[in-house]
Amino acid sequence: MPTPWPVEPPPSPWVFPPPDDADGDVVCLGADLQPGTLLQAYRRGLFPMGLEQAGDAMAWWSPEERGVLPLDGLRVSRSLRQSLRHFEIRVDTAFDQVIAGCADPGREGSWIDDEIAAAYADLHRLGWVHSVEAWRDGELAGGLYGVAVGGLFAGESMFTRVRDGSKAALVGLVELLRDEHADARLLDTQWRTPHLATLGVVEVPRATYLDRLRRALEQPLPAVFTRR
Repeated sequence: MPTPWPVEPPPSPWVFPPPDDADGDVVCLGADLQPGTLLQAYRRGLFPMGLEQAGDAMAWWSPEERGVLPLDGLRVSRSLRQSLRHFEIRVDTAFDQVIAGCADPGREGSWIDDEIAAAYADLHRLGWVHSVEAWRDGELAGGLYGVAVGGLFAGESMFTRVRDGSKAALVGLVELLRDEHADARLLDTQWRTPHLATLGVVEVPRATYLDRLRRALEQPLPAVFTRR
């Protein structure tokens, strides 16, 4: 009998508190970045990100106002629509390059260190983390990566080497998620930055996000993420 895909890792020894009870965006500190711990966190509406005041401890976040991109709310300008013609979208063909691009210390606001990169690479090998890539003239022009669990795609980071490269990857991702389960899928961007707002990202209260997350987790993975 073939091994189920994605591969469920051993459960985490850590138990996260309910994010609904948190006072502020940070729910707790500590734990680890093992695959089982990360999956438990995303299933509960949390994600890891460093916090200077926490020292070496990892901070687990569930923003009171969460960034979400409605699949029917993506904004594609006329110039971007023209630019998209020059890109080819691929999935999981250059994951290590995408992680490296997102982790480039020369990028403003880069927060991905070796520990984070290794943790998501482990989840990628188990089938839970995926890269969506924009290629142009045979070269990687930009991309993004994120965690896919059921109908949730939790975007972690994106980068670009060519104008509109990361935008092309995001448009490609939305198209991949627009299937017969699209109404229940959830594209999480963590935050609503000014850049993401121009593409249609909105903020939803934490309680709304958690309600939508519960429904999303009941959905099947998009077909593109079930291929080895």
